[in-house]
Amino acid sequence: MGWKSVLVLLLASCVPRLWAQSTDTVQQHALLLPAPDNATGSSEEIPTIRANVQEVNVIFTATDKRGHYKNDLKSDELSVLDDGKPPAAVRSFTSETNLPLRVGLVLDVSGSITDRFTFEQESAIKFFGQVLRPHTDKAFVVAFDSTPTLTQDFTDDVAQLSAGVKKLSPAGGSAVYDALDYAALKKLTNINSGQPVRRIIILISDGEDNQSSTTIPQVIEAARRAEATIYAISTNDSATVSRGDKLLKRLAEETGGRAFFPNKVGDVVKAFETIQDELRSQYALSYKPADFQADGRYRSIVIQARNEKNVIIRARKGYFAPSSR
Repeated sequence: MGWKSVLVLLLASCVPRLWAQSTDTVQQHALLLPAPDNATGSSEEIPTIRANVQEVNVIFTATDKRGHYKNDLKSDELSVLDDGKPPAAVRSFTSETNLPLRVGLVLDVSGSITDRFTFEQESAIKFFGQVLRPHTDKAFVVAFDSTPTLTQDFTDDVAQLSAGVKKLSPAGGSAVYDALDYAALKKLTNINSGQPVRRIIILISDGEDNQSSTTIPQVIEAARRAEATIYAISTNDSATVSRGDKLLKRLAEETGGRAFFPNKVGDVVKAFETIQDELRSQYALSYKPADFQADGRYRSIVIQARNEKNVIIRARKGYFAPSSR
């Protein structure tokens, strides 16, 4: 073993690891930042050291009040609070992030879904065909009535995903919370991709639950631990805002996503198109928290534009610090 390899191993063992629960969050920093001018050795040595740096990475979207993307923000135009305090340092800030995607389609097949079901299936298949890049992005399909069922595991093959969607048909009860919990904890947490990825859940449902053993707070915690963003497309075609619609909005807002409430079938296509555009029109921010403690506690994140009241920023609202125990 050469002296450089020994040095890297010594450094890696001496610096405490921050993200026991979320390695991708830390490793993303190695992709966003250029190597120091005096860096030496192979490219594999650099992430080994940097993976132990205390940093948080957040992907967020900025729009005006009309929903138009604002793609010219600068880092000094942002106000960031981690656990109520400004970061000790901002490590990097980039726009239009192009991270590999890991997408979970969670589709309601309960008896409460509407006549738009076939159209929603077709729209989801079209979305996969337009968004997924071969050998880069992957997706899976979960259907749920009274229980969640994985109809297609992770793949970049749109034909297989299409088959996983088409085999679905309306059935019995509705376990929305259990299905989301399964998608977040079983499929999107601790992905061994060897690189940072963007975790997305697209939920198509009316939001009404009558079968789950999982609670709403547990679903939100699962999504936070998986660092998954939830985009929800409501199947409620009534003229009123239902309890389920309010749930979909809450889930999206808590995770930095967005909820859509299509009034007609054509609006379902627009919802998928908006999600597609948003995934490729975002910012990636990396910072070092102030007064960080590895205590396993939930830490809030607040990102705002300093001097522009018309700029709306959507990001996940926090993360769980690792525990030193």
